[in-house]
Formats: sequence, C-alpha cells, structure tokens
Amino acid sequence: MLLGLTTALVATVCFGFGSVFQAGGAREAPRADRVRVGLLAALLRSWRFLLGTGLDIAGFALSIVALRTLPLFLVQAVTNASLAVTALAAARLLGARLHRADLLGIAAVVVGLTLLALGSGEAGRDRAPPSFHWALLATTVLMLLLTLLLARRNGTAAAVGLGLLAGVGFGVTSLAVRVFDFSGPADVFTDPAAYGLALGGLGGYLAYALALQRGTVTAATAAGTVSETFGPALVGVVVLGDAARPGYAWCALAGFAVAVGGTFVLSRFGEVEPELGPPPGVAADRPPPRSGPTPLARTAPPCEGDMPDKSDGEARTERQVP
Repeated sequence: MLLGLTTALVATVCFGFGSVFQAGGAREAPRADRVRVGLLAALLRSWRFLLGTGLDIAGFALSIVALRTLPLFLVQAVTNASLAVTALAAARLLGARLHRADLLGIAAVVVGLTLLALGSGEAGRDRAPPSFHWALLATTVLMLLLTLLLARRNGTAAAVGLGLLAGVGFGVTSLAVRVFDFSGPADVFTDPAAYGLALGGLGGYLAYALALQRGTVTAATAAGTVSETFGPALVGVVVLGDAARPGYAWCALAGFAVAVGGTFVLSRFGEVEPELGPPPGVAADRPPPRSGPTPLARTAPPCEGDMPDKSDGEARTERQVP
C-alpha cells in the first residue's frame, strides 16, 4: 500500500503543474466552434500545452501502480487533489495570492486525504467479466458522441457539460487500467477495455480543451472532478469490491467528502495565469482600459457626398460641404 500511495502522491504533483500549462496552451489556440483536426494541430504547436500533456502522461504512468494496488476511491481522491499542489506552486512561483478560503481548501485536502488513507482497506478485484469491459468501451463511445454535439455550443453550460464528459473519459481510463489484463501483447488488440482506455484518455483531453475555450477553468475543472472522482469510486465499491478497513468506513467516507470539498474550493487555481498581473515592480505593458464605452470602428460604406482624397496616397474621405 505504501508504494501505491507514494506513486499516487507523485502523480498528483505532475497533474497539479500540468493543468496550469494546459490551460495556457488551450487559450493560445484559435477558438474552435466544432471538433476539427486544426484544433489538435494548434494545440500541438503550443509548448505550454505539450509540457502540460507531458506532465499528465508522467502522472498517468505513475498512477498505474496506484490504480492496481489501491482502492479506486483513494486513488481518485488523491489525484484530483492536485489543485492543492497548483495553488501552492502558483503562490510560490507566480506570485498568486492565497486567500483565507484557499488556505481552508488546502487544509481540507490534507485532512481529507489523511482520513481517507487511514480508513482505506485493500483494493478489491482487478478482474471483471467481459460485459464490464464492453461497457467501458460503450461509455467512451457515448462520451465522444456527446462531445461532438456540445462542441457546437457556447457558454458556461457547454463548458460544464464538456468538463463532465472529460471527467467521464478520464474515469473510464482509470477503470480500464484497473481491470485490463496485461498478461500478453495480444490483449492490447483483443480486450475492449484497451480501446476504452485509449479513447477515454484522448476524448477526455479533447473535451477538456474544448471546455477551457468556452468557460472558466474553474467551471470545467469542478465539473470534471465530479464525474472523474465519484463515478470510478462508486463502480469500484459496487462492482470491484473496494472497501474500507473494518470499522473505519466512517473515516474513509468522511475523508473522501472533505478532500473532494477542498478540491472544489481550490478549483479557481486553474486560472492563475489570467488572474495574475505583471510581476511586482514591473510596469504593465499596456495602460489600464478606459472607463466608458469603447468607440466602434466604422464599417459602413461612405455616405453619399464623401469623396476620396488621394493627395497623400492614402484612402481617406472628406465631407463635401455644400
């Protein structure tokens, strides 16, 4: 259990830093009103998004050990507490201010994870019937179809919906890692869970990137936390037999609730880059925006009586006074 908990905590650090870089990279890409190859190409040209994705891949590789040796409700709560790492790193490296609510969120995450670790028992089964494997693949396909539909919508509601779908994709990936049989290379091509793992991960990243372009990172991250944390945890308990230590069910349940609640409080720290101004002592490059309405550029054609003036080689118009 110690090895799995250690790898889960290190993975959490990777996820915490990776989310900030991904958010910046997604906002650098041109906004997409539908799923296109151009969106993926734009994301791949962003070094921030690539760095964030690399950290996520490293975190996922580390979390495989935890997913195979710990109950899913413990692993999901630990890895989704990565926003506590993001908050502390932002305060240290980027100068972000930690408010009282943020400190309470960090404290809640620490206390919740401690209670959860104390109350968690051994992991349940790592095998499931073929129908469960096919169900994972079917869930992934449904998630991708809903992503294609929501990609045509805008606003906070679309961002929340896409965030939920991203969490579903990542949750399926966690479940697939748990039940996938690594006994031979042939299983990669014959096990439906393997396809669910690949499509869930890629679809989750795509849905999350689209969510970031349609709303705040807070909305996308908080919504994804719901589906990514509660879904696999419930399936792990009901289907795979994950359980708390005998007599410590209250401790595991309380720790899970407190840790997830702290994650919700800290979800705004996915937006550390937009919130920050210039570093202390450095003047801003642009003056603050003026108050009042912004003048509109003229886009209508010239009125009758306007005559071009080409005396200086530029296209200008002068009003002919009768």
